[in-house]
Amino acid sequence: MKKHILAAALLTLPATPALAQEEAKTFSVTGSVALVTDYRFRGVSQSDENAAIQGGITVTHESGLYAGTWASNLAGWGTFGGANMELDLYGGYKLPVGGGTLDVGLTWYMYPGGADVTDFAEPYVKLSGTVGPASLTAGVAYAPKQRALGNYSGTPESRIGDKEDNLYLWGDIASAIPETPVTLKGHIGYSDGNPGLGPNGTSVAPTGKYWDWMLGADLALGPVTLGVAYVDTDISFGDRAYLPSFSNSEDGSSIANGKVIASISAAF
Repeated sequence: MKKHILAAALLTLPATPALAQEEAKTFSVTGSVALVTDYRFRGVSQSDENAAIQGGITVTHESGLYAGTWASNLAGWGTFGGANMELDLYGGYKLPVGGGTLDVGLTWYMYPGGADVTDFAEPYVKLSGTVGPASLTAGVAYAPKQRALGNYSGTPESRIGDKEDNLYLWGDIASAIPETPVTLKGHIGYSDGNPGLGPNGTSVAPTGKYWDWMLGADLALGPVTLGVAYVDTDISFGDRAYLPSFSNSEDGSSIANGKVIASISAAF
């Protein structure tokens, strides 16, 4: 009944500050900024094993709809010479399912300053919930066939204008240590895509199929979080030799091997 009364009042009266405030409460805005010693995307360095500054902002409606953006500096994808920035746009819808949350959305990856064909879209589905003290998330992301994911590696099977797809499966776990500001976390993921560089100098799955994983811990100090994590993949030396311009940094080290990464972030 209250909603009908408000609707009638809106037809006859101008908006009041109180009403505007009530409408504003249907949206919330959150964001974060971070400094990491190495930007790893699915286990592979995107910043040539150097530090990266990152940040994002998300607007969420009380219905479960949300949209946002996130950005990070890159390093031209190793020695290939690609873009120096990643800018992601995303949107989706969250709804409660049982005792957990189902999240369905899409990410649009953009690489300003890269090659002509670099941007690609990747829909995703995530299911999260809690089991005892642990928070669990399982997800699947599938990028349909697009030119940005095509095989441009220079191998006999590559061809100009090629379109490929990519599948990524992952699982995350996090658990706070009781009566401490420390949270332990873990991640495992599996990529299945084209084994090539792509027109933008990289690929979502540079060696075709590989696993990535992470083990780490976060220390919460008010709005600031200090983090440390070990990130690694099963991309072999032979795989790196197959795609040397992608797989090696400027100093010749692998951008897909294990490394301890530190971070400092702040949420608002």
